Amino acid sequence: MSSTWVSLGSDLVTYGACALCDVPAADAELRRVEVWRDSLWRLTTSIGPGDPTPGFSYLEPLRHIRYVQELDGREAATFGPVLARCAAALKQATTAELVYVYIFGGGIPHLHVHLAPHVAGDALNESMLRGELEERPLPSGAVAFVSKDFPEVPEEELASVASRVRELLN
Repeated sequence: MSSTWVSLGSDLVTYGACALCDVPAADAELRRVEVWRDSLWRLTTSIGPGDPTPGFSYLEPLRHIRYVQELDGREAATFGPVLARCAAALKQATTAELVYVYIFGGGIPHLHVHLAPHVAGDALNESMLRGELEERPLPSGAVAFVSKDFPEVPEEELASVASRVRELLN
């Protein structure tokens, strides 16, 4: 990778510091093609090899933003509408039942949203928990998935966190 400085909005990054800011190299390495772009966002779609999910795509800002909580201004204002538009196009193009949306943030510190078109019986599942899962039917008919390999967080701690989030947002 080059050590050349590039300007991305108000942020300066080196290609060596962010794998996704070197767009041609990132697209080649991750085997994806750009299918859409506007002045703030780009959508790329995986072209394999070996990808078991047709249409698996990545939405990312053009400006170097590490995590979703760092969105501001126009990126923050357009994130929802752009995400919805991209998911709708992927759903239609693949005839998927729905499009899963994942944001992990731990691997590459440049915001990238995974969009995964899903149909029954494909390689995807509705759980993002590690370990052996236990299915707990709920009164509504929904099913809660609980990992048998990790202890459940006490309800008091869960309620405390919910209360703190409420305070921060109100």
